[in-house]
Amino acid sequence: MCGILGVVARGPVNQLLYDGLQVLQHRGQDAAGIATLEGNTFHLHKGNGLAHDVFRTRNIRALTGNAGIAHVRYPTAGSAVDHNESQPFYVNSPFGIVLGHNGNLTNTMQLQKELFLDDLRHVNTNSDSEVLLNVLAHELQQECKQFRLDVGAIFTAVSSVHKRCRGAYSVVAMIAGYGLLAFRDPYGIRPLVIGSNQTEQGIEYLVASESVALDTLGFKFMRDIAPGEAVFIDFDGNFHSQQCSATPVINPCIFEYVYFARPDSVMDGISVYETRLNMGEYLADKLQREWGEHDIDVVIPIPDSSRPSALQLANRLGISFREGFVKNRYIGRTFIMPGQAKRKKSVRQKLNAISIEFKGKNVLLVDDSIVRGTTSREIVQMARDAGARKVYFASAAPPVKFPNVYGIDMPTRHDLIATGRTDEEICREIGADRLIYQDLDDLKAAVRKANPAIERFDCSCFDGIYITGDITPEYLDRIEAARGQASVAPSPEDDQLELDLAMSVSSM
Repeated sequence: MCGILGVVARGPVNQLLYDGLQVLQHRGQDAAGIATLEGNTFHLHKGNGLAHDVFRTRNIRALTGNAGIAHVRYPTAGSAVDHNESQPFYVNSPFGIVLGHNGNLTNTMQLQKELFLDDLRHVNTNSDSEVLLNVLAHELQQECKQFRLDVGAIFTAVSSVHKRCRGAYSVVAMIAGYGLLAFRDPYGIRPLVIGSNQTEQGIEYLVASESVALDTLGFKFMRDIAPGEAVFIDFDGNFHSQQCSATPVINPCIFEYVYFARPDSVMDGISVYETRLNMGEYLADKLQREWGEHDIDVVIPIPDSSRPSALQLANRLGISFREGFVKNRYIGRTFIMPGQAKRKKSVRQKLNAISIEFKGKNVLLVDDSIVRGTTSREIVQMARDAGARKVYFASAAPPVKFPNVYGIDMPTRHDLIATGRTDEEICREIGADRLIYQDLDDLKAAVRKANPAIERFDCSCFDGIYITGDITPEYLDRIEAARGQASVAPSPEDDQLELDLAMSVSSM
């Protein structure tokens, strides 16, 4: 999962892009980067860490120009610590192009071979984003007429990218001498929105992963970029768009609404906050049906993503809602930390229980989801240590049983607590007295209720159905084996990374 921004403005964009990365920081804590264009010269700065660690005043001042793209990275392919894989990526042929990508290609190995053997292009890292950049560059080269491009040629190149690349991808790219290009995969798995700002000098455009970036940067929401669609904005501010896929169909990743997206975002016409309220209502109804006369004294959310669901659940059941945990906001989110040891160690650094809310009570803890179970187990124990008589646990999402291959770090079935276990076994694993999960049909209904026009979702981590149709058991085995090898040989930078995370601020 990553966050991307692209802007064509009437004045300097360096501060604008930096502020946008701060807003989208929750989408990636591993690395950050900004590329701006001044004339035909790119200015690029990127590195590992949070945006405020990567950029100093001198770096921002050097990023001159009225157009640019930016990226925050959460690694799902490639290395978690190799700074060479931070984005944006750059190529100089057939034009200078910089690119940022959110998602994950599922046919990267095939594309790498094609680039080397057929397209005569060199890829220098293991990142699928660099592969995607070179595929785009090659297709643009194929459409060049006397070393020039027009808008039609750019859109034709994107159509060819769609034919070659499989998986999930939302992309922003700048082509030197031409403009800003943004496009989305034909399944619409990863979000991408566009907004505008009318100034005295003319109109400006901003493309971003989430609508919250438009809101905070002063841009008016125009619309979502459609699955398969490409948008091109030249440096004079002229706006062009075209559907570049023959078979577009929208299947947004449902886990965006469960966990990743900020609650104040609206993506594909779906309010994240409204969705999470709906999730609480459906979960409350299931609890009432299955638990009947319960003895729950208080509902306590596990900050922060589960708060709307927990509040609505408590209201619907007529149970007290209380804040029982204080979150230390100087600790990175545990879900996206590389390595179980870091993840487990950080839980108690990140949360502290308010004993008065637990002592002598039967407590229902509500979380957005249970992925590996490490955090859930620690939090249940924290509640007991704080004096809870009984600790019940509710997940606003269904059991996560399958790897997600479209941009979320759930690569191995071994890491998923729900794989091969019953609800009762999971309950024992996390140490709870009772456990309840959201039903998948109810989760879909909760999201669809916010926008009935969206009929289908990517729910692969819950149901194992991979909508791109190209995921085989052999593919899953291969990525699991690769991740297993990576975990056996930790980087010497791990200790420093853990320290950096412990000192970092996350808005996630």
